[in-house]
Amino acid sequence: MNRISSTILILLWTYTGLDKLIRGETSRKAFLNQPMPNELEEILAYAVPMTELLLALLLLFSATRWWGFLGSILLLAVFTTYVGLIWVGAFPRVPCNCAGILESLGWAEHFWMNLGLIGVAVWGIRQETGEKSGD
Repeated sequence: MNRISSTILILLWTYTGLDKLIRGETSRKAFLNQPMPNELEEILAYAVPMTELLLALLLLFSATRWWGFLGSILLLAVFTTYVGLIWVGAFPRVPCNCAGILESLGWAEHFWMNLGLIGVAVWGIRQETGEKSGD
């Protein structure tokens, strides 16, 4: 089951990270349209896709997989919180820098999908911890 968890997350992070890099300027403009300071948006425009690809890389190798699951949980928690705030109308506008088919999801669907992915990552980290302790 751990391979399934890591594969799901590797596919997710590779797809979303590469999509943001391939769509470069469009992705950067979408980040600059977020309801936060422009200096932070500039950093995030590069840091988010690089972090997503780093997580995919960490999940590839057994020696770093635990860190990949932990990073996935943390990043998905941030994304889920952000999506939840948008969903409840906490921001004056609702920009999104989602990748490809994820753009077609509504905020509720995006929120629940993210929670499901957090569950996948939690399951993966539990399996990873169990394998290392011999359980």
